[in-house]
Amino acid sequence: MNLIVLRETDFFDSTHVRLSGRRLEHIIQVHRAAPGQQLRVGLLNGKIGFGEITFLTDQQVELRVELQNSPPPPLPLTLVLALPRPKMLKRIIQHITALGVKKLVLLNSYRVEKSYWQTPWLEPDKLFEQCLLGLEQAVDTQMPEIILRKRFKPFVEDELPELSANTLKLVAHPVGGDTCPVDIDKTTTLAIGPEGGFIPYEIEKLKEAGFHSVHLGARILRVETALPVLVSRLFPAR
Repeated sequence: MNLIVLRETDFFDSTHVRLSGRRLEHIIQVHRAAPGQQLRVGLLNGKIGFGEITFLTDQQVELRVELQNSPPPPLPLTLVLALPRPKMLKRIIQHITALGVKKLVLLNSYRVEKSYWQTPWLEPDKLFEQCLLGLEQAVDTQMPEIILRKRFKPFVEDELPELSANTLKLVAHPVGGDTCPVDIDKTTTLAIGPEGGFIPYEIEKLKEAGFHSVHLGARILRVETALPVLVSRLFPAR
């Protein structure tokens, strides 16, 4: 927890918050904090600053908060990702959030098993929890938007053209295409398929929507590995 993320409901006056639960446990057990110590805090979807501990017990902590700095700028990237396996989904959501992606579409694909859509980790509160962990890691406060789309063709034909309008459109695919560009300066929409990649029909539909196929070389990587590699290539200085 590199950042303690606050919510509006934590404030009991304009400059003081009262915390308990997981955040209190972290302050006591990890920071080993004491009254007078300053901790880095940020308001969810707001500014970042510091909180000075004014009161601390094993039941609650109170901090006097000053929020002055803006969060890191978001990546100019919309990510369209075939729904990963549930055991990977949690880590991927955290990674995406920590990298600064602010719009994510989780999409169905031929190689996505139907059972994946039944996982409780797609419930809004579970997605929020994983995003929060990513924000805490990256010292960010801006919660990403996550969109679920269970039908590939209607999404690609009806929604994706508007969603990706005026952006560089790329689809990561292990076969064919060009080498993934490096250090681009364009707002981008990036599509990443499931393990094994999109099937040829899906690649063709994405190409019809204006997407250009790119790859990372001869090695075929798992989605959870390929995703941060792709993002770091496209936006290395962000």
